[in-house]
Amino acid sequence: MGIYLSAPKTEKASEDGENGMLRFGLSSMQGWRASMEDAHAAHPYLDESTSYFGVYDGHGGKAVSKFCAKFLHQQVLRHEAYLAGDIATSLQKSFLRMDEMMRGQRGWRELAVLGDKMEKLSGMLEGFIWSPRSSEANDRVDEWAIEEGPHSDFSGPNSGSTACVAVIRGKKLFVANAGDSRCVLSRKGQAHNLSKDHKPDLELEKDRILKAGGFIQVGRVNGSLNLARAIGDMEFKQNKYLPAEKQVVTADPDVTSVELCDDDEFLVIACDGIWDCMSSQQLVDYIHGQLKTEDKLSAVCEKVFDRCLAPTAGGEGCDNMTMILIQLKNPSTSDASAIDQPQPSAQPTTSPPASDASAQPSEADRS
Repeated sequence: MGIYLSAPKTEKASEDGENGMLRFGLSSMQGWRASMEDAHAAHPYLDESTSYFGVYDGHGGKAVSKFCAKFLHQQVLRHEAYLAGDIATSLQKSFLRMDEMMRGQRGWRELAVLGDKMEKLSGMLEGFIWSPRSSEANDRVDEWAIEEGPHSDFSGPNSGSTACVAVIRGKKLFVANAGDSRCVLSRKGQAHNLSKDHKPDLELEKDRILKAGGFIQVGRVNGSLNLARAIGDMEFKQNKYLPAEKQVVTADPDVTSVELCDDDEFLVIACDGIWDCMSSQQLVDYIHGQLKTEDKLSAVCEKVFDRCLAPTAGGEGCDNMTMILIQLKNPSTSDASAIDQPQPSAQPTTSPPASDASAQPSEADRS
């Protein structure tokens, strides 16, 4: 089977929900692609005061995106920095933790279960044989048990995934991103990009790639991957003399913080299957138009897919599509409207918000 189907799969998996501060709708559609490699997570009650939303766009298979959807929010919630109130650091460390967790026997088993049907069967059998017995397993929620087995030396998957995550606590919004999925805030009808598309040709990315011993060919890392940051893709993370943040490809996210205000209307997180077809401002304008007559947010997402879907296979509009639309019920009364960026120490600095797809907020240089 090639990468495209003879006819698109237009069935949509959709969900709606809410809490006291927001309501959300999400949807995903396979489209023309031969397989569905996107995944997502929506946890309006990550804890009693915090919501979590994530979009994960897999490549080379669905296992890594599914792994992120299953485990990333758990790691954020359990990290000591989160417990101390430092959400930005907990996000950054949890992104990097995904790569660590996918190694070894336990990582292999989890990925096998989350992968395709043959891998799933193999993974289930392997788990039955090699998993610790429940009486021996440590039940602490922050424990990632080390397992022994035939895949104990597994160095991690060569497939990978983007991750774009939004965490909302009261008036504060945190966005963490690795890859080219994107988070956009609508403020008084203007699109503000809260993430940067991590393409290899960006100067900061290019500098790290070259210093780590990689190269860029036709816009791709080592002539292969069209992303400079991703979770997984372990073949690009093999330099034993460099930390995870400085590998050819890194899972290290940019983390943006936003003080929400009355002018903030909604937030969109979507994979590049959407952004390849619409600019940030075009999507914000389209959503505003739809919200005049459509109250169900997942239905708005579905209409975006129908608008983006290509009439024939090939080119834009043929990718998997996933989108989360988050409408702020009770905008804060704060007058603050700065978008600030954590520096390497995770201490935020203030800079003005960026409008539309061409004006990304400046990112912290971790090199």
